Amino acid sequence: MKLIERDEVNAMLNFQVVVEALERAHRRPPMEVSESFLGSPEALYFIRNAVDNGRYMASKLITSFPANPNKGSLPAVQAVVVLFDGKDGRPLELIDGTSITHWRTSCDSALGAKILARPQSEELLIVGAGEMSAWLAGAHASVLPNLKRIHIWNRSVGRAEEVAERLHSTGLPATAVTDLDAALTTADVISACTRSSEPIIKGSLLKPGAHLDLVGSYSLSTREADDETARRSRIFVDLRRSAMHVGDIVGPLESGAIREVDILGELSELVTGSVKGRTSDAEVTLYKNAGGGHLDLMLAELIHDLHRQRL
Repeated sequence: MKLIERDEVNAMLNFQVVVEALERAHRRPPMEVSESFLGSPEALYFIRNAVDNGRYMASKLITSFPANPNKGSLPAVQAVVVLFDGKDGRPLELIDGTSITHWRTSCDSALGAKILARPQSEELLIVGAGEMSAWLAGAHASVLPNLKRIHIWNRSVGRAEEVAERLHSTGLPATAVTDLDAALTTADVISACTRSSEPIIKGSLLKPGAHLDLVGSYSLSTREADDETARRSRIFVDLRRSAMHVGDIVGPLESGAIREVDILGELSELVTGSVKGRTSDAEVTLYKNAGGGHLDLMLAELIHDLHRQRL
């Protein structure tokens, strides 16, 4: 069994390759997925499993320690992925799961934006300046051909400035902003990745035609967008069973702002065209990136295939 660590994973991949791989994978039959959780919100251990029948099987073992970024250099979420052969059960690779999280999360959101955002979108707003912010900016930039401005907002202005400077050094047109409400009124695409327990995105401020990508809400007690956001939007999710356990979907369902029929489709249905995404330049679209073991397996398969090509 081969160990593939972070640097090797990152050397194999780029945003275009990963977005295209996810798009191909979503055209295949759906995978079986399951997950389990232990611990507490402050020290969480959870496992996501997926089976791509006749091809591969995988489990992702994950820890979540939200206080890590404030204590030092460790990210809040860390993980490993174990990949097995789906034909004979052989363990194939143990892969750094944190890097898989970065690539699959950012490119899952980017694929949603590729389908749902207006092609002429020029302004991207990243809400939050945590570990995922630069990844989400880079992935969205790879699918928005007319992008001219990237704004970074964070409660701590200094962290937003750090992320903007890092992105600017790679050639992306990024700057930090301090007024979130003002930034929401002009953004064509908004990607939010915070651990907020109260909505910080106000639907009344979104411009006609905006696309909203919600990443940060991972439990019933976390939520980034208010009821008005859900009310105004055509809503899509990457996977229903994952999205039905997070505040950004459950909150507006419980308040009556939306009904389950207002969740119009999953990413696989958008990719295959079995459900229609954006229907006009004026409507607001919302994509909830809730994750799932199927995405980790898709990335593990891609890494396995690229690794074999290098041998």
